[in-house]
Amino acid sequence: MAAGELGRRVNEEEYRAYLREERAAFARVLERYGSRTPDRARAEALAAYPYEPPESPYRDLVFHDEAWHWAMLHLHGERYWHEHPELLHAPEEYEQRVDRPNPPPPTP
Repeated sequence: MAAGELGRRVNEEEYRAYLREERAAFARVLERYGSRTPDRARAEALAAYPYEPPESPYRDLVFHDEAWHWAMLHLHGERYWHEHPELLHAPEEYEQRVDRPNPPPPTP
């Protein structure tokens, strides 16, 4: 199980859904801001967000930041926000396109 919102544990189905959504968001950023073709963007998203089995100790680590941040690191490198401060925060168009599932209530 992976960590979800506020550290909540999620089941395999939720993990896979979140992984798909983050890959899609990452690919959209690469297409829009990195001039990648859709096929190349999807391939890079798969590499950036590989499936990890439930027993993997750092399975959920990639989810601690948004796809926007990971895509900017991928495109511009470490500390991209110093050379490109305008990219520190995702633009409104990105925020509006992020389709995250409504997480179910935390389980005890």
